[in-house]
Amino acid sequence: MSASHPSWLAIDAGNTRLKWAVGRPGHWQATGAAETGAAESLAEALPAMPAGTRAVFCCVAGEATERAIMQACARLGIPLQRVRATGTQLGVTNGYRDPSQLGADRWVALVAAHREQPSHQLVVNAGTALTVDALAADGRFLGGVIAPGVQLMREALVGGTAKLRPAGGKVTPLPLCTDDAIATGTSLAAAGAIDRMARNLAEQGLAISRVVLSGGGADALAEHIAHPLARRPHLVLDGLGLIGESLPWPA
Repeated sequence: MSASHPSWLAIDAGNTRLKWAVGRPGHWQATGAAETGAAESLAEALPAMPAGTRAVFCCVAGEATERAIMQACARLGIPLQRVRATGTQLGVTNGYRDPSQLGADRWVALVAAHREQPSHQLVVNAGTALTVDALAADGRFLGGVIAPGVQLMREALVGGTAKLRPAGGKVTPLPLCTDDAIATGTSLAAAGAIDRMARNLAEQGLAISRVVLSGGGADALAEHIAHPLARRPHLVLDGLGLIGESLPWPA
């Protein structure tokens, strides 16, 4: 790649998984993931990268993970910048009362979704937490909700009840066993949050054109979303790369 079009290393450190991609936003040459607790081994996990590679990352996993990412990039000699939510970036306006309090992973996902298709849409990340964020066609982030992800809901039932110990189960319209009842209830609760947010927007005259879905729990949720769906497994990484291209870098 030429000096004017460097290769990017994008790193998304979530609560459970650390995801990375190498290449260009939307055209990644290599991707990977590991447990967030294995961040100290990141340098060994990454493939060889072209000269001139630059790195961008977001982190919601705490200071220890942030330090491990910084140390890995330092060992590899790769310039690194952390991305945080800001008031406006690449056509997206942050509607949070305190823009800096919006999770960086949510912010970069909004940027990527808007760059791909400016429209009234919901940007959903189905991970440890479920986030459902409303984005207007003009780039305004209108607000969003955070709820437990499907797996976290199921784990909460195990930890908070004496006899509910789900072992598999499947989603079915009218569950007739406990395992199916838990699988169905948790999946529909997540899908219901998405549907309610879509209705909230429609009531304001902003009918959504699509739901953009990413995250490790996307497979379990996708079939229950009753709206046009765009699966984007690398949405946060794409947003990181796009923002990285817009940042000032030392010559």
